[in-house]
Amino acid sequence: MYITQAFTALHEWWRYLLGVFIVIGAVLVGQLPFTIAVLFQAYKNGDGLKGLNEAKMMQLLEPNLNLFLMLLSFAVGLVAILLVNKYLHKQSFIHLTTSRPKIDWGRFWFVFLLWGIVSSGLVLLDYFIFNPGNYVVNFELVPFLILLLIAILLVPLQTSFEEYLFRGYLMQGIGVIVKNKWIPLIVTSLIFGLLHIANPEVDKLGHVIMIYYIGTGLFLGIITLMDEGLELALGFHAANNLFTALLVTADWTAFQTHSILKDMSNPETMGIGEIFVPVFIVFPILLFVFSKKYNWSNWKDKLLGKVETPQKNN
Repeated sequence: MYITQAFTALHEWWRYLLGVFIVIGAVLVGQLPFTIAVLFQAYKNGDGLKGLNEAKMMQLLEPNLNLFLMLLSFAVGLVAILLVNKYLHKQSFIHLTTSRPKIDWGRFWFVFLLWGIVSSGLVLLDYFIFNPGNYVVNFELVPFLILLLIAILLVPLQTSFEEYLFRGYLMQGIGVIVKNKWIPLIVTSLIFGLLHIANPEVDKLGHVIMIYYIGTGLFLGIITLMDEGLELALGFHAANNLFTALLVTADWTAFQTHSILKDMSNPETMGIGEIFVPVFIVFPILLFVFSKKYNWSNWKDKLLGKVETPQKNN
């Protein structure tokens, strides 16, 4: 039903193609302040463009300014998606979000709090019990309070942009074009994962980490299709990025923040279990929890079935 309701809007293939180009253009415009600030700082340091890679770009600016400017492009992109959906497709915001009559914020807050507690708990267990030597306390009150404000305001916009683009706009668009559910599920998961290939983590951990990124995209796509809406994916993604930004940072991650802790471990010595465990153990457990709480059934049809064109009443 979630994909099918896109049939009630203007859904010709060229509209989705044009919409994607508009969104990409908006994101590029939103990236200009970050790009200008980074280039200015690079030339100010006397380095210019020499050796200016993704990891170095993340370290040139003060962390809070860096985070603010980096997240700004996602906010611009989110606005573009909503405008494209409204004016190019003539579709309501609710229909882009969910198949329910109204957005179920209870679903959002349930998974937001659940994953926020679980993910934070895992980090704290590692800090206090398993690997305390891998961390140093990074907390400074004033920078952290600024980070808190930026994160609360902009991180949910960043994660919402990605969810509305991949699990919303593209999931519906590809679904009504190919008229099945498994192709949009696979395609959006692959694109979501591959767009992270320029992250500094890939350079440090190797391309094996793409299993985590693509697996996360697949997990978010599955809960969107099974739950017939974006609420769970929006809540999970917001919690994952928000709590991470506030709790722990590292010199080799995409998010450089004034977080409470700093991970000082060598990423090249990380075990593959830290990549495989979330995808093959944690995510399936979460799927089981969600399926019981929300009474999911008919998995095969919801994930692999056809997208039928609604019959018009005479």
